[in-house]
Amino acid sequence: MADFEYGPVELYLVGFEGDRIDPGTIEALAELVDAGDIRLIDLLIVSRAENGDLEVTEVEDLGDEIDVTELSLEASGIVGEEDLAEFAESIPPGTSAAVLAVELVWAKKLASRFNQSGGVVLQTERIPAPVVNAVLAEAEGE
Repeated sequence: MADFEYGPVELYLVGFEGDRIDPGTIEALAELVDAGDIRLIDLLIVSRAENGDLEVTEVEDLGDEIDVTELSLEASGIVGEEDLAEFAESIPPGTSAAVLAVELVWAKKLASRFNQSGGVVLQTERIPAPVVNAVLAEAEGE
């Protein structure tokens, strides 16, 4: 069996004050891509006005608003309207968020190896980093 072209993709919603993505986030993403840790599949900016109206901007359409020249998308369009509608509920008025579709390169390798050996991933679940750190800190304190 062949290796997969893409591995599992995770969607992230990262919130920001105002209507601009933080330049530090762009820099961090670029570093992770350059290091080969992730592939950035898709990136959209969703802004919610004070009156509740939403505006969705694709990263390619940001123009001179913010320097995203360090980023290149492997593909585009994996984040669908249903994803945006679900994520938009979490964006408070007067703020914005980046919707990221990120392929974890190590997970692609792992999925390919499972596939080659006849294994099938039946389920995965991500435990958020703050939860892991809180639980382990509490366990160490006991």
